[in-house]
Amino acid sequence: MKKKYNIGVTGLNAIDSPGPGIAVIRGLREAASFDVRIIGLAYESLEPGIYMHDHVDKTYHIPYPSTGTDLLLQRLEYVHQQEKLDLIIPNFDAELYSFIKLSDQLNKLGIKIFLPTLKQFEERQKFNLPDFGKKYDLFVPRSKPVFAVNDLYKLDEIDFPYLVKGKYYDASIVYNTDQAKSAFNKISAKWGLPIIIQEFIHGTEYNVTGLGDGKGNTISAVPMRKQYITDKGKAWGGISIADKDMLELTDKFISQTKWKGGFELELMKNSKNEFYILEINPRIPAWVYLAVGVGQNIPEALVNLAMGEEVKPFTRFDVGKMFIRYAYDMIVDIKEFEQISTVGEL
Repeated sequence: MKKKYNIGVTGLNAIDSPGPGIAVIRGLREAASFDVRIIGLAYESLEPGIYMHDHVDKTYHIPYPSTGTDLLLQRLEYVHQQEKLDLIIPNFDAELYSFIKLSDQLNKLGIKIFLPTLKQFEERQKFNLPDFGKKYDLFVPRSKPVFAVNDLYKLDEIDFPYLVKGKYYDASIVYNTDQAKSAFNKISAKWGLPIIIQEFIHGTEYNVTGLGDGKGNTISAVPMRKQYITDKGKAWGGISIADKDMLELTDKFISQTKWKGGFELELMKNSKNEFYILEINPRIPAWVYLAVGVGQNIPEALVNLAMGEEVKPFTRFDVGKMFIRYAYDMIVDIKEFEQISTVGEL
């Protein structure tokens, strides 16, 4: 008899900049070592995963991270009373701080999470990336946090073009100060301050998704090259590749930081064949199903680590496998939308 876990999953949106939730759930559904009941945790009533009943067994509204940890904990306690959660897998950058802060209280309730420590989470923040690179001897672009539009005139060390990045999401390449001011205002209005100004590295973009056990060991690492990119810079198609240097870089990152949990490294390979780390996303990425498809089921391995099971590192993956994302229309009864909007459960 396989074990069965009740697992809460966030990130159920599947828009042009999709959350990782549905891809994570697909990996969990395909797990060989356990069965699952999936409890969706949604912030908005139009997150498509709410209505994907073959993926999500039941969904509950949870409060936005901006409302604070107290309200989130109260809501999770209620969900736990109904569902007896074994584990929660948060999938949005903006919510991770709250879940990390609540980890001890959730553990007392019997709810596991497997996330980076607060120190790991903070030191890889975009505005801390230069110090992170120095500490761990990794190539990172020059960058600077800015808190006001006037600070854009004080960037002598960073030439155009450069990237204007939000604290959590969004990035724009700008070629002059007017474009920089426009991007600053647009992104700061959505994600707050600081805005990060980052040197633009010319080259080819790559990504690695993986899993660290918190002890310095690489459980999983799958490199990918983007084949199709949306206007928001998101991969709509990609291919698994074999690159020894990328895997060595990933091992170095995990062993030195003792990274705990899933992650994504956004890399740029320059003309000297040097890999620069553009961002370190502290959670499973939306394209994680490619890793599942090439033989490394990261969501399954993460659950087993969280539940205290022995997990052996993956040693291989299929090279030359592509993922191609697509969109399709679901037909949903308005009564379901009304129920999740009013009652907060479906």
